[in-house]
Amino acid sequence: MQTLTFQIDGLNCAGCVSRAEKALAATEGVRNAHVNLADETARVEAEALSADKLVSALQAAGYPAREASVTMDVSGMSCAGCVRRAEAALSAGQGVLEAAINFAAETATVRYLEGSVTPSQIAALSTKAGYPARPQQSGAPVVDRKADEAAKLRRDVLVAAVLAFPVFCVEMGGHLVPPFHHWLMGTFGVTQLHVMQFILTTLLLIGPGRQFYVKGFPALLKGAPEMNSLVAVGTSAAYLFSVVSTFAPQLLPVGAAHVYFEAAAVIVVLILSGRWMEARAKGRTGEAIRQLIGLQPRVARVERKGEITELSIEEVASGDVLHLRPGERVAVDGRVLDGQSYVDESMISGEPVPVLKTADAQVVAGTINGQGSLRFEAEKIGAETMLAQIIAMVREAQGTKLPIQARVDKITAIFVPAVMSVACLTFLVWLVLGPQPSFGPAVVAAVAVLIIACPCAMGLATPTSIMVGTGRAAQLGVLFRKGDALQSLRDCQVVAFDKTGTLTKGAPALTDLQVAEGFDEALVLTAVAAVEAHSEHPVARALMLAAQERGLTLPQASGFHAEIGMGAAATVAGQQVHVGATRYMVACDVAVAALAPQADRLAEAGKTPIFVAIDGVLAAVMAVADPVKDGAQAAVAALRDQGLKVAMISGDRAQTAQALAKTLGVDHVVADVLPAGKVDALETLRAEFGAVAFVGDGINDAPALAAADVGIAIGTGTDVAIESADVVLMSGDVSGVVTAFDCSRQVIRNIGQNLFWAFGYNVALIPVAAGVLVPFGGPALSPMLGAGAMALSSVFVLSNALRLRRIQPPLWKKDV
Repeated sequence: MQTLTFQIDGLNCAGCVSRAEKALAATEGVRNAHVNLADETARVEAEALSADKLVSALQAAGYPAREASVTMDVSGMSCAGCVRRAEAALSAGQGVLEAAINFAAETATVRYLEGSVTPSQIAALSTKAGYPARPQQSGAPVVDRKADEAAKLRRDVLVAAVLAFPVFCVEMGGHLVPPFHHWLMGTFGVTQLHVMQFILTTLLLIGPGRQFYVKGFPALLKGAPEMNSLVAVGTSAAYLFSVVSTFAPQLLPVGAAHVYFEAAAVIVVLILSGRWMEARAKGRTGEAIRQLIGLQPRVARVERKGEITELSIEEVASGDVLHLRPGERVAVDGRVLDGQSYVDESMISGEPVPVLKTADAQVVAGTINGQGSLRFEAEKIGAETMLAQIIAMVREAQGTKLPIQARVDKITAIFVPAVMSVACLTFLVWLVLGPQPSFGPAVVAAVAVLIIACPCAMGLATPTSIMVGTGRAAQLGVLFRKGDALQSLRDCQVVAFDKTGTLTKGAPALTDLQVAEGFDEALVLTAVAAVEAHSEHPVARALMLAAQERGLTLPQASGFHAEIGMGAAATVAGQQVHVGATRYMVACDVAVAALAPQADRLAEAGKTPIFVAIDGVLAAVMAVADPVKDGAQAAVAALRDQGLKVAMISGDRAQTAQALAKTLGVDHVVADVLPAGKVDALETLRAEFGAVAFVGDGINDAPALAAADVGIAIGTGTDVAIESADVVLMSGDVSGVVTAFDCSRQVIRNIGQNLFWAFGYNVALIPVAAGVLVPFGGPALSPMLGAGAMALSSVFVLSNALRLRRIQPPLWKKDV
């Protein structure tokens, strides 16, 4: 019987407890369930616990289980097989819902039931399986673990090379240069040379090469062989055969006594060299996120009790007043109180042009102050800052497994056992059919198969590209909040834009005001502005600004009521005033025919017509225009050049939307759409064109962002919209959408190249190593060449992934 205790939400009374307990008790395998209202915990006893089933049962009952996640550093992994076993060990923990390991970053992201297990206990699961793990500490200084690992591997390579060089020269040099061979035989003799090779190779294997055996043989004995197992078995076979040939040749068939010490020694040197280059390259894959983390300054100049004191960043509290000198980095997110300066925000937003900051402007942690001085109030500190959130998003994306990785995992799960089977079969075929004496060549061919087939490159192919690609995208102001959006975005066929605030600046201005007969323009505008003073809509602010510019005094409005996406009404100076679109007037039984032609002309000019009714009588038609964002037209053109359909979804009248669409070059327009209708519009677009990406920025866009195949939020929008999105653009520039698509395509293409190389390399060279070409006069692949090729395959994959660091925004390329 197993017991699991965890936290749940939504409990308000004894009735909630009863329903939650009933839902848990009805879950398959549960013997007993107890819910505690006081501490909001559930305690479940079952023969075979399934955390996922418990979560589903509680979710359906309306009492969701609290989930938490932890990121930890994992070491000791050498191939995709190691990743699979470490993930299995973590996933087997009670309360663990999901575990995903990033081989390239050597990190694990684990989602678990809060209260059921601690991060340290989860880490212990991986450690027990042979892959030491340690939870990452939030806010801890950045440590480049790969730099330390690369330094250690460099030392191992140098020691191994010094020991292997004489062995290689004696054996291979003698074959290549006959006079050298004769000199060696005459000076030392065969026995002494073999003993010398034995001593040096033994030192090499128990020294720098020891790591392969302490990991490889235990994994083999557990029935879960991995890369170290292949190297350990291969080099041990060559070494032991050579030992027998040196000290007990009578045990072997006549003529079969040959030494292969040089093969074992050089294999270890080459594979260690590959791991050294791999560690250095892996270090560069995480360079982007280390740069982001490094943007956070460690100290800040804080004003307290009239004095300016330099404090550590951890001591800064929300509400503190900070002083920023020229050239310094902003320590926390805040609001400028006084001063004026240009701030470089390129590492946060991807925008290369510094931004002017004056009183009431927002400053972001990690950005660089220019020549001026600023005094600002801290508003967000620690994990609340935008920089901290960006780092968290990038880390989450880098730890995600793309759908394509699932197919790779299935292959790697059986790959190493299959290779060992092929090696055994190779040995037997050579032993039976090979030229006599066949024992030695059979061993060499089997060793070559084992060494050539190490699946390092397979395990690195996907995560390295994701790490470098998402890191580079973040530097360009594009955050992939969910890693699988990388693949989903590449598959989208249509991009649908919200209009206001996305394609336009979202700050409309009053351009026209035509009153009906019997109404005064100033009085109508005064009444309208009084109504709109109660609204936060951008159009309302435009009408308020127009009244202020004319010096109008606004009376107090009462009974304000708004219909989202339609209009608003209130009582002003005893009169009922309605302001809104045609559909709102129709709903209020106001006839608009008298000014309908004027409204149509305004809409055809790309403006938004707004009707005003006072006491049920049409009083005026106004028009507001929202300027198009700089670069919107170029972004739409670039997306169309990529073969995408571009659509626009707007609540404006069809004429207004069509006029803007014609200006921008948009293919498809959906107009007169209420916020709730955006999801239906996306479904229509999906049915007609295929997968849809939706770009929006407001609260009204949150449902559409969540419903789209990929939701892209403009980062200058609301937090709700950003939380609903898969991709976040840190600046309001629409060109970021083009950059996001370009990054997605380049990363997925890069992954495809890596996988093609990793699998193609093995498919092509395993038969050659097995000696398939020998009967036809072709070459046989020696174990040493196999080791070199295997090491270079991983380096190739990493080097190819690192090319993604050079991604440039497509629209910037055109400007250069």
